[in-house]
Amino acid sequence: MRAVTKGTSATGRPRPGALARPVTGRGAWHLTGWRPTFLMPLLLPFVTVAVAWPGAVVQVALVVPLRWLIGAGAAHRRRRLIVSSWRRLTHWEFWPLWIAYAPVAVYVSWLMVRHRSATLFTAANPAMPAGGVIGESKFAILEGLGDWRRVAASERLDSGLPLEEKRRRVAAFMRTRGLVLPVVLKPDAGQRGSGVIVVRTTDALEAALASCRVDTVVQAYVGGVEFGVFYYRRPSETTGHILSITRKLLPVVEGDGVRTVERLILDDERAVCMARFHLQQQALQLGRVPAAGERVPLGDCGSHCRGALFLDGANLRSAVVTRTFDDIARRFDGFYFGRFDVRAPSVAAFVEGRDITILELNGVTSEATHIYDPHVPVIEAYRVLFEQWRLAFEIGAENRARGIAPTPVRDLLRRAIVYRRDARHHLRPQGSWP
Repeated sequence: MRAVTKGTSATGRPRPGALARPVTGRGAWHLTGWRPTFLMPLLLPFVTVAVAWPGAVVQVALVVPLRWLIGAGAAHRRRRLIVSSWRRLTHWEFWPLWIAYAPVAVYVSWLMVRHRSATLFTAANPAMPAGGVIGESKFAILEGLGDWRRVAASERLDSGLPLEEKRRRVAAFMRTRGLVLPVVLKPDAGQRGSGVIVVRTTDALEAALASCRVDTVVQAYVGGVEFGVFYYRRPSETTGHILSITRKLLPVVEGDGVRTVERLILDDERAVCMARFHLQQQALQLGRVPAAGERVPLGDCGSHCRGALFLDGANLRSAVVTRTFDDIARRFDGFYFGRFDVRAPSVAAFVEGRDITILELNGVTSEATHIYDPHVPVIEAYRVLFEQWRLAFEIGAENRARGIAPTPVRDLLRRAIVYRRDARHHLRPQGSWP
């Protein structure tokens, strides 16, 4: 049977009146059998623009420039981070410890053979556990210096205390010493600025106390200029010596009313060397545009690995400074070798020995930190480090002759393991603390 097409009779002829209908719309294509599909690719751009021209205008006027700006900003960031990596590679002061200390390790190994002891340096400071190599209590050392005007007011919080008891002790400490915020929190056993934070508000203090998982020292915040003074005295000597003086400048950038904090960090010739660290720590204000002349601090800790600039302070050495620190050191019976971290109201006050406040006293593994001055060549830095370790062994040898036993290797390893475990729980510096 033949199929009957719409508009035709069974014989296939058009029905009467079928051709009288208007040939419009879709029927026109069916009537003629002509379909203009080849025009669709030609018409599609015009149809798209006709339908979506407002979006196209927005795309051209706003989105394209915005994408260009974002792309340009990202490109600038990438370029400056490449600069950061290059400078950290070519400036020895930023080398990882395991690389920078490789020659020192070889020299120390020779000293071990020469003195016939692997840990003789731990006898350099009988007043400190293991000579102050690792894991010593900062609070106990400050107590050893005596509770007097030159030591920053401090209180120790045991890690096992309930939060409420920590709050009570901090409040009592601040009230007794007449302190107000900010205050400093640091691990009782720490090194290289690990876990040191400055809290400036009550909420920040509350959050920090709640986060403390290790024994912690609460210390008065001391303003002024920070210095590192490396002191040593042989037990056979009546007076000591200063091996190194370092002036520490805290990292800061200055606003211009145009650039964001992120851009200021990336554009600063010093801050860019620590750009990744600073960008992470300042994450909460990277998009802020500081006013012209506004100084934006990037850290409160005078630690090189936290961005502080170390300058050689050899020109500050004088008989007055030597006498001042010799008097301080001799108050701590059994201390012969290490670095004082101090602050003074000004450089002039430091040189005159006035109003010097001790923040910390570090033992054998502290460094003569002036070597991190950007102008100190690596050869000179190694000369100082070799001299430092030679002195540690010589002082240890004198103390051994006086009956002081060096710390056994197994005990030193145990202390290192304990410190590494506890360091995972140190407070992390972050933009929210201040």
